Amino acid sequence: MIHPKHRSTKGKTLMLAVAFGSCLRLFGQSAVPIEFISFQAAQPALKAISDTLPPELKGASPLDADRWSKWVQGQDRAIRQRLDRGTEDTLTNLLRFGVTFTKEYRITDEYLARYGQSSLVNAFAENRANDLIAALGKPNAPEGIAEMRRFVEKQGFSLKTQPERAKLKKYLLENLARLRDEFLKYRAQTKDERRFQLFQDRGISLDTNLWPDYALDLQFRNMVEKRLLKAGSVRRIAIVGPGLDFANKEAGNDFYPPQTIQPFAVLDSLFRLGVADPATVELYTLDISQEVNVHVERAKKKAMQGRSYTVQLPWNTERPMSDEYRTSFIAYWQALGGRIGEPVPPIPVPSAAAATQTRALKIRPEIVRKLTALDMNVVYQRLVPSSEQAFDLVIGTNIFVYYGEFEQLLARANVAAMLKPGGYLLSNDKLADKIPLGLDEVLETPITSSVQPLVRDIMFCYQRGK
Repeated sequence: MIHPKHRSTKGKTLMLAVAFGSCLRLFGQSAVPIEFISFQAAQPALKAISDTLPPELKGASPLDADRWSKWVQGQDRAIRQRLDRGTEDTLTNLLRFGVTFTKEYRITDEYLARYGQSSLVNAFAENRANDLIAALGKPNAPEGIAEMRRFVEKQGFSLKTQPERAKLKKYLLENLARLRDEFLKYRAQTKDERRFQLFQDRGISLDTNLWPDYALDLQFRNMVEKRLLKAGSVRRIAIVGPGLDFANKEAGNDFYPPQTIQPFAVLDSLFRLGVADPATVELYTLDISQEVNVHVERAKKKAMQGRSYTVQLPWNTERPMSDEYRTSFIAYWQALGGRIGEPVPPIPVPSAAAATQTRALKIRPEIVRKLTALDMNVVYQRLVPSSEQAFDLVIGTNIFVYYGEFEQLLARANVAAMLKPGGYLLSNDKLADKIPLGLDEVLETPITSSVQPLVRDIMFCYQRGK
């Protein structure tokens, strides 16, 4: 099974000022259209689930290109609106786990399940909410806390008066109760194939951690062994939803600034294996989150000025792990970054987060300059690159789990259109597969991280036909 706290959930979104059809984004040295998936391109997916189409696509009116385009644009807006719900989850995880603004006990999963029924846990939550509100009100709050303040103000809350702070506290505790209900519902569900669509009704979060990056490293090694990846074969890479690490679902650490890790972890693995050349590689992040896109572009702008990018590399030592998995992960973690930067002293771990082990890495500017952020919804949009600009590799970890069968089929078609013939899509979510839509599954890498309880993940590899 895949427990939500073992996932890196990523995503977030920006209302695009984009006309239907296409809009131009910088891609390498030339502008390449980003367009919504057309009615014609969607036909195979529409036929594959004709009996279970969304209600809006049924009815007396015939489904044509005009009706389709209006529906796609509406769905794109709806997905982007789920980002606020995801930010609420991040805020709630900050409330549960944060260590920089309070000395109160953390609200672990066990405590969360008892919230509302235990006076002790209720007291933890009340005290944490009071302390978080005080931190949000400080004028020189750390970057992550300041971002959360901007979010609650956007939701219409104020910190100016006691009655207004009381309304905010009620909102925080209501979100905690909602998260409790979602957690209990998830824990009671049977973990079958539907687990790969399990979060389709949730908000889209940005939080992330190192577990998917380690799984990708294992997948890359397996692909090299199977000769699916060869020396110098990867030049253009796209990462869908690279994530922004702050107050994640697993430990909620808030003692370092928001950061993105996966693009750099991927490059480090590929360089170490020799399948990508640091001199020629290009990496694009595809995200619907303004926060993510601005963060990546800001880092790149600083790199153009010769400034490095420092990341903290934390992991939760209390996560259930087999001895074999722990040993292998630690070896990966200790070597992470050796091809892209150099170790630097990490931000000290507060005593309340003692289960977190960390190190820090200063990434060289020439590596950061390899990144380009593109604002794109991979479910309903696609790049239309020339053959020279298509991707060798597209990666999406803990992304497709936020979508249902039809949306996954559309995403599958969009990714296939962006890949070179023979290119690969890697994901730890199994895509809906009533029809392949240009992508065939060619390799699975099973990963058993724990035996008590049993936690088994799979990295899936899909290939576009040659």
